[in-house]
Amino acid sequence: MKEKAHNTALQEMKVSKPSELLDFLIESKVRKSRNAVKSLLTHKQIKVNSQTVTQYNYELKPGDKVSIHKHDHKLDEKKLKGLTIIYEDKYIVVIDKESGLLSVSTGKEQMKETAYNIISSYLKVKNAENKPYILYRLDRETSGLMVFTKDPDLQEKLQKEWILHPPKRSYIAIVDSPLAVTSGTITSWLTENKNFVVFASEKDNGGLKAVTHYKVEKANSRYTVLKLNAETSRKNQLRVQLQFIGHPIVGDKKYGSKTSPIRRIALHANELEFRHPVTKEKMYFVSALPKKMQVMVDAINPPKPKEDSE
Repeated sequence: MKEKAHNTALQEMKVSKPSELLDFLIESKVRKSRNAVKSLLTHKQIKVNSQTVTQYNYELKPGDKVSIHKHDHKLDEKKLKGLTIIYEDKYIVVIDKESGLLSVSTGKEQMKETAYNIISSYLKVKNAENKPYILYRLDRETSGLMVFTKDPDLQEKLQKEWILHPPKRSYIAIVDSPLAVTSGTITSWLTENKNFVVFASEKDNGGLKAVTHYKVEKANSRYTVLKLNAETSRKNQLRVQLQFIGHPIVGDKKYGSKTSPIRRIALHANELEFRHPVTKEKMYFVSALPKKMQVMVDAINPPKPKEDSE
């Protein structure tokens, strides 16, 4: 049975000029104080073009529609060890996983503390029959957004839908050295050896085809901040492909990095967009960069141009 979405807006506005979301809301005087405006974002009461947005610096374009909605308590975040539940309804759970937490146990690593086990225990408190069903994994050292369903049929349904219409999954990565071009697409075929190390080939060698789009966000002579959009979902895909083009992810010693300034792999799954499997509402989630990564990103400033000597 299709669940009716509650989308009644308290206030609607149209954007007339480019602006960051927080600045637009403050200039529009939707609340009396800056903190009150931030509270709207924190409590997921702001939608842009019918998508819930919490990111303060979300970039608005002329023609965008911004709306304010009532506080829905089912959207309140729940902090658990190693992860935060950022959205939950009768059908799905969206989490923000911390670096260092395994997504699920594997034959190689049987661990009690995994994202799957933590969510499973959380759901069983409500009902002993409840069980999560994972839609995709993140590597242990990768942080960010993951999705579970509460029903195996929904899991199968979404997985089939995502083959034809993949969800929009974006990542932020900090990689070694500047890239020669500011945007592009990496296409390669991935194979795995008996030591669980994945290799990339630019030619079809019978492996799994992997496609990743990238765009340079910031760079200096030592590091580059990339926005990555994964068109496919393969094991270690982003890590292997970035090593393949000569720019391994900072901290990723398994795939070529020689440095680890923040003692973790500098890769974060920060954006996720898909249609709800039951309500068909467009779901959009943003995860802020973890503090260590944000500090590093803030410190990456392009070198100043040299002044001509007289």
